[in-house]
Order: sequence, then C-alpha cells, then structure tokens
Amino acid sequence: MSRQRAVFGRVLCSRTRRRWLLALAFAVALALPGASADAGVMYVCRDKSGAMNFTNAPSGSSCREYALSAPTVFQGVSGGGGFGRSSGDSSAYDTEIRKVARRYGIDPSLIKAIIQAESDFDHRAVSSKGAQGLMQLMPETSRELNVLNPFNPRENIDGGTRYLRQLLDSFNGNLSLSLAAYNAGPGLVSRIGGIPDIPETRNYVVKVMRQYKEYKKGNGLLLARE
Repeated sequence: MSRQRAVFGRVLCSRTRRRWLLALAFAVALALPGASADAGVMYVCRDKSGAMNFTNAPSGSSCREYALSAPTVFQGVSGGGGFGRSSGDSSAYDTEIRKVARRYGIDPSLIKAIIQAESDFDHRAVSSKGAQGLMQLMPETSRELNVLNPFNPRENIDGGTRYLRQLLDSFNGNLSLSLAAYNAGPGLVSRIGGIPDIPETRNYVVKVMRQYKEYKKGNGLLLARE
C-alpha cells in the first residue's frame, strides 16, 4: 500500500526515526556475544508513555520478540503493491488467516487475496516506499495498530486485518472503496468520494477483487479446518 497513511491520518512517528531505531536494534544485537547478522533475537518493549525500547533481556508482558533476519527488499513493485515474482508459500499462513478472519468478521479469502497482492506471501517483503511485511503496513500505521514487529506474520496479519476492518466500517462496507483506501489512504478516498484516478490504486482494486473471487470459488480456498 504505497500511499497508506497512519490510520485515518494520525501520524505518530516519523519513518526516519523508525528506521533509526531498527538500525540501532540490529547494531545492539550484533554486539551481543554469539550474535550474528543471520540469527539474532531482540525484544521490543513499550513503556507507559508508549515509547519503544529494544533489549535482549525482556521483562514484563509488554515485550515482544523482534526477528532480526534481514528483510527482502523489492524495488520492482508491480501494479497495486504486489511483487513481480513468487516470494512465499501461499498456504503457509492459512491457519493464522482463519483465526484473524473470525476475530474481525472478514472473509479469509479476502485477507489472503490482499496478502497475495501486497507481498506475494513473503513476510520479509519491504516495498520501495517502506511498506513492510505480508500486508505491507507502513511504519506509521504499524505504530497506530500496536504492531511492534511488522515482519512477524501473526502481528502483521492481525494488524492489517484490523486496519481493513476499520476501513470497511468507515466506508459502510463498500469493499471497492475500502481496498482503494488500503492502497491510497482513507483521507484521499474520503475527499473524492470514490476510487482515486491513480493507475496503481485502480489496478490494485481490480487485482484484489479478481483474486478474491478465485479464492472464493475454491482455487486456493482455505479448506483446512482446525
């Protein structure tokens, strides 16, 4: 979602600061005994003021593991935020998708279609605009949604689906407008009262809707049951 903004326009932290914090986390992890660039475990903890702190010794329930594996960066984002090559296992996240779908009352086939369009199922994906993870959350949006590690599939799917739920509620269940807002930002869609005349956004809506229909027909449907 290359033009995604913080939920309904509230920007709570700058992208530059977020990147600086992540870079610092990597540096600290590599300085630890036995740490390496390929395998490091850090934790991010949020204090009472909402500030995030990185540590290798978590304390309290506010701390979550932050994977330090390097993200996969794709420069050639194809129409609508997807990526021009197959990047992950399309069934790897079906169980989590079903859980989150029930939690927020959204068709799991829709969630899966968005993940395919956004990241092609690569949980490490980073777009050229800075969107991260399976559902390509911008750093500001991740912060607003309390997604501490956007590269963690469980957190990313939950955050992205919560964001989609908010958009659907805001646009009275209109799926096309909600998808356009997911890609271009809710502020722009609200101002013009329709899908923006932006080729990427229009292609994105068509792409997700097409894949959604395919999943609902059973071509890649989430058939497994827990």
